[in-house]
Amino acid sequence: MIVVTGGAGFIGSAIAQELNMRGRMDLLIVDDINHPEKEKNITSIKYQELRGINSFLGEIIERDINSIEAIIHMGACSSTTETDEKFLIKNNYHYTRHLATYALEKGIRFIYASSAATYGSGEVGYSDDESKLNKLKPLNFYGESKHKFDIWAESQGILDRVVGLKYFNIFGPNEYHKENMQSMVRKGFIQAKEKNKICLFKSYKKEYKDGEQERDFLYINDAVNMTLFFLDNPNIGGIFNIGAGQSRNWNDLAINIFKAMGREPQIEYISMPETILHQYQYHTCADIQKVREAGYTRSIMSLEDGITDYVKNYLVSNKRLGG
Repeated sequence: MIVVTGGAGFIGSAIAQELNMRGRMDLLIVDDINHPEKEKNITSIKYQELRGINSFLGEIIERDINSIEAIIHMGACSSTTETDEKFLIKNNYHYTRHLATYALEKGIRFIYASSAATYGSGEVGYSDDESKLNKLKPLNFYGESKHKFDIWAESQGILDRVVGLKYFNIFGPNEYHKENMQSMVRKGFIQAKEKNKICLFKSYKKEYKDGEQERDFLYINDAVNMTLFFLDNPNIGGIFNIGAGQSRNWNDLAINIFKAMGREPQIEYISMPETILHQYQYHTCADIQKVREAGYTRSIMSLEDGITDYVKNYLVSNKRLGG
């Protein structure tokens, strides 16, 4: 049996869908179905059991669960603007420690979601070289909660026996429950559809013009394929970046949304909220040399192709994976 925590969420449900495509129906989905869109995410997924987040943790702590082959731990609070540090530490750090400890004790493959938010402003780069972990300075509590587990795993000497994945800017179907944390592709599509324009933040650094702040965007299909590479290769351990390996700016993203919709681009630059002004990343770019050297050879979809697929095959018709 394969456990997928956050299995009704964005990346988790996409992983479960792909596992079904591979013939794996023996899934234990762990999630709290607290949003109608999350319920829709698992409607077409074939799974063996569904557990709530706390009930599953209780079973893990009591060692009252058996026959697990792998735990793919995607469940977390993923809000980069969350200000309740204690909640994030409990939900993102302590929960992950419990699962990792259990998995290592039982010889279970453990793959968990770290985050590109751990890189902070990028002042020491975006390398997933584990020797640089202690130099990273996340800009928000979310990034801190993810970084805290990475540091703990290193201190325990277990990084060679688990896999931590630093996801960059992932976009695609099944993210509809994420509300303000949805990708700018979906938010931009809705803005373009309803207002015939897309709003992007102004730049407050002279090195970047408005809309030219950069991100490493990765389509969900590639994020899933890269994740499951580590399920297929159980002898590989460590922390790995999950990204496209190149930066594109927000203007590129907005223009391609309009292009996929068959409309002329109309972009408005708006003020950045004070709450994120000093936590904002102006550039991210995943160094993916390590995952390539580990043996991942598949090509990565371009931003243009990813947006086109997402808009035309999912957003226009309000579809999701498997639907």
